[in-house]
Amino acid sequence: MNTDQREIQRKLRILRYAEETGHVAKTCRYFGIGRTSFYRWRQSYEKYGEDGLINRPPIPKWHANRTPIEIEEKVLHLRRKYHLGPMRIVWYLERYHGIKISDATVSRMLKRHGVNRLPRGTRVRKVHTKRYNKQVPGHHIQMDVKFLTFIGKQGEKIRRFQYTAIDDATRVRALKVYLKHTQANAIDFVDHVIEKFPFRIKEIRTDNGHEFQAKFHWHVEDQGIRHAYIKRGTPQLNGKVERSHRSDGQEFYQLLNYKDDVDLEAKLDEWERFYNFHRPHGAFNGKTPYEAL
Repeated sequence: MNTDQREIQRKLRILRYAEETGHVAKTCRYFGIGRTSFYRWRQSYEKYGEDGLINRPPIPKWHANRTPIEIEEKVLHLRRKYHLGPMRIVWYLERYHGIKISDATVSRMLKRHGVNRLPRGTRVRKVHTKRYNKQVPGHHIQMDVKFLTFIGKQGEKIRRFQYTAIDDATRVRALKVYLKHTQANAIDFVDHVIEKFPFRIKEIRTDNGHEFQAKFHWHVEDQGIRHAYIKRGTPQLNGKVERSHRSDGQEFYQLLNYKDDVDLEAKLDEWERFYNFHRPHGAFNGKTPYEAL
């Protein structure tokens, strides 16, 4: 019999003796215990059974220096719903809730609740080339297309194409969804980007996709903008637009229920504004792209 079992048997003997005699004061004098302890044992026994008679360490349930439960809940919500990392959670809490905590504190919370590892498919991929950053807005614009698949009301698959442009220096983005994946739509998107971006564009970089071929190339050049192709098989050279597409999937499309194209365009426009004006960005230590601009 271990220590806990002996302690349970002793307390049960005391409680039964008091029940048989019907006299608490006499029982406490006979066994040499305080009445406060007796009543505490009896209350724990009635509530938890024999488990309530095991001695517990005299420590508070919530440490005085531990982060309040409401902040922990916000941290866990941002992690589970949006798959944000510790540093980005810190930025979101400070910007939108006025809460200042360290990334180390957030990491400990995530580890304590078993969510310190992201689900498969959301980990940061390895970088195969040296990172570079242009300092002048508009010097390099990266452009690409994200393929989208939605499920319609009748269960049918619906394909759409998100054209994306991102400024290398500030990460300011322009987004637009099209029904088809064509050069005509790529040309229309370039005109949209030129009108949308608040700075002059010097160069646009794309992959070698069919939507960025001759007609697109010469249309861009006619606007006084240089068009450059990245090397084949090296999507990392357009890494910023590729990374922004991953953010679209994790923070926007996984939360979206497709209704119709009008609804999709309205929500995408709202997401574009949020990304440019309100979303803390890792490249700028929590500033938004327009704050960086």
